[in-house]
Parts: sequence; C-alpha cells; structure tokens
Amino acid sequence: MSTSPRIALITGANKGLGFETARQLGTQGITVLIGSRDATRGAQAVATLTKEGITAHAIALDVTNQASITAAATDIAARFGKVDILINNAGVLDYAMDTGVETTTLETFRRVFETNLFGLIAVTQTFLPLVKKSAAGRIVNLSSILGSISEHSDPNSMIYGMRFPAYDTSKAAVNMYTAELAQTLKGTSIKVNAAHPGWVKTDMGGEQAPMEIIDGVKTSVTLATLPPEGPTGGYFHLGVHMRW
Repeated sequence: MSTSPRIALITGANKGLGFETARQLGTQGITVLIGSRDATRGAQAVATLTKEGITAHAIALDVTNQASITAAATDIAARFGKVDILINNAGVLDYAMDTGVETTTLETFRRVFETNLFGLIAVTQTFLPLVKKSAAGRIVNLSSILGSISEHSDPNSMIYGMRFPAYDTSKAAVNMYTAELAQTLKGTSIKVNAAHPGWVKTDMGGEQAPMEIIDGVKTSVTLATLPPEGPTGGYFHLGVHMRW
C-alpha cells in the first residue's frame, strides 16, 4: 500500500479562508500547496505554516490566467504526480460595484464571473487529470448561501433582501457546475461538493461577521477529507445540506 502523503491544492490560499483551510489540512499530515497570484504572499504563507510543522509549498497560480493555471499543473505533476484534494477557494465580491440588478454593470458581472466561475472551471478542468490519479480524489468548490435560489426566493430567509447580483449568480452557477461535475464523475472514487463557509470574519465578510475563520473552514475541510461512503454532488454547511 502506498504511504505517500495526500496532496491538497487550495486556490487563493495565502490568506483568509484558504490559508486556514491549508493549516487545518496540514495538521492532518496532508501536504498543502498554497495557490496564490502574489508569489511573495504565497511564500510568506508557506513560511508561517512551515514554522507550525506543516508541509507546505507555494504555487504561483492566477485562476483568471490559463497560462498560469497550465504552468502550475505542469509543475505539480512533475513534483507530486497527483492531486488528492482540489479546493477552489479563490473568489471575489465587489461591494462597491455589485449594487443591484438595475445598476450592476456588465463589466462587473464579467469580472466577478471570471474569478468565481470561469476561473474555477478552468482550474478544475486543467487539474482533473491529476485528481484522477488519486486513489480517492476530492473536489470542493467554495459557494455561498447567496448562491441559493431557494433562499433568495423565500421571504422568510435571512438573505431574502440581500442583493449582490454578480456575486450571487456566479455562486448559483458554481452550484450547478458542482452538481453536473459530480454526475459526470459518478461511479469513480472522486467526490465533488460545494461548500458554504458561513458569514466569516474575512476581508470579504468584514469584522461584523459572526463566525471566526477557524470555524468558517470546517465545511471545506470536512468535504476535503470525506470517507468513501461520504456524499457527492451536494451543497453543504457544517454537515447540513443547503437548499439549492
């Protein structure tokens, strides 16, 4: 039986949820690859994790740049030969520009979708051959309750009045992509799920958010380390299946 460590690639992992996800996976003995657009910040994140006894490596990776994605995949294939866990964590929400269905510009939609959806798809498609080399591949797509059409349509929902149309629709699309990818990979050892981290104290969530980062990554970490009998094709928050 192979004793090689599991390899986890996390996009947007130099800070916030991505960094804490790497930390929590790393403490389980998983080798974590810190995907980051900024090489300096990626190296700083790796240095911090290394001091904590975690095996981590910086990976230059801009999810909006196919050449960067391809180069990262080539590098990882040569150095590690596989990816056991792929966490599509990178995402953006432009509060200043994502102002409502009548005012959010097409430019803003395109910019948000470029990272939140198209970048996620590009990374997944490029790295899927490496995930298929894992004995038990796991793909986790960071979504949000704001991507739930059911929640947005329910007057009793806590998010009923929240309107960030570019971000919301990008995450709804992530949910659909997650479901379709899981169906495509049905019958394989790969599990694909979407994660709602919660409203977390990050640069995106703000200091008024009720959840700490250490708790906000629990859903992603759980889905990244699911046992063989675990679910696939779902949309989860802290073990609860969300309404699509």
